[in-house]
Amino acid sequence: MSWLSPVDAYCERTGPDYWSEPVNAVTNLAFLIAAVVLWPRLRGPEMAMGRALAAVLFVIGIGSWLFHTHANRLTGLADVLPILAFILLYVFAATRDWLGAGPWLAALVAAGVIPYAAATAPLFAMIPGFGSSASYAPVPLLILIYALLLRKRLPETARGLAIGAGILTASLIFRTLDQPLCGALPLGTHFMWHILNAVMLGWMIEVWSRERSSAAQTGRAARQGPG
Repeated sequence: MSWLSPVDAYCERTGPDYWSEPVNAVTNLAFLIAAVVLWPRLRGPEMAMGRALAAVLFVIGIGSWLFHTHANRLTGLADVLPILAFILLYVFAATRDWLGAGPWLAALVAAGVIPYAAATAPLFAMIPGFGSSASYAPVPLLILIYALLLRKRLPETARGLAIGAGILTASLIFRTLDQPLCGALPLGTHFMWHILNAVMLGWMIEVWSRERSSAAQTGRAARQGPG
């Protein structure tokens, strides 16, 4: 198959035309809006990773737009690679900033996400009806693992992560139901994957930035000392 061969993967698509998935295409604005709303909140040198995550969030919206308008294998890469980049960056930041790992160890843990997903996605694929959503299912599980690791030391952050995992699980349900419900809902449900995913990714950046801001304030107070 050519990299530019049309791909028909979602209920809303009825042909190879540019506007064959108008709702799936337009709802990618949710990613752009989330990134633009978060950007002004990520000021200061301690928020550099937050700005990187927000920038990748913006790119996710563009990549997904390209896939749902020019639906082919090449734009499919533009859709999934920014998502992978976001996951790797977030795991690096979480491991470094919340678990206290050095940069090299945090990078190694982040790289470990790829074999982790390769090992667990086939297990999720065994669940009837999960389909292509199985490739994303390891992510909410990974988020919950971090929430469990942080539940005593950073309980607020752990609760935030658990909420993020819940939102992602809900968005995965809508993604999974797109084809099974296609006969009853010609529009499909994939657009809700976009909306909820944008909310979830924005929320995950917010969870990181809140803890990072709190840690920075605590550090400054400790350096200044009493009085």
